[in-house]
Amino acid sequence: MLVPLIIALLRVFDIVVELYVFVVIAAVIMSWLLAFGVLNIHNHLARSLVTMLDALTEPVFRQIRRIIPPIAGLDLSPLIVIIVLQVGGGLIDDYTGMLIRSMVT
Repeated sequence: MLVPLIIALLRVFDIVVELYVFVVIAAVIMSWLLAFGVLNIHNHLARSLVTMLDALTEPVFRQIRRIIPPIAGLDLSPLIVIIVLQVGGGLIDDYTGMLIRSMVT
């Protein structure tokens, strides 16, 4: 009786993890656009988007940077976050599949 609820919650969590991967990728692309002068921070829409992406990603990146600082100016924190999220998402998918198989048998 409780297994379908757990499966639903795990699927919601998996969707949130996948969305956060896209947020991290968008934050990286935005930082590149800002660094190369393609995007103007004086534009209200661009500034709002950058502020939102920073608010969503910077707390996580900061925790990673405390452990692994930028190497030669290259910030590896987004890459590490994506790897951790992908591994965690894979584990969630495996556990969800195991629960579904246990319901069928």
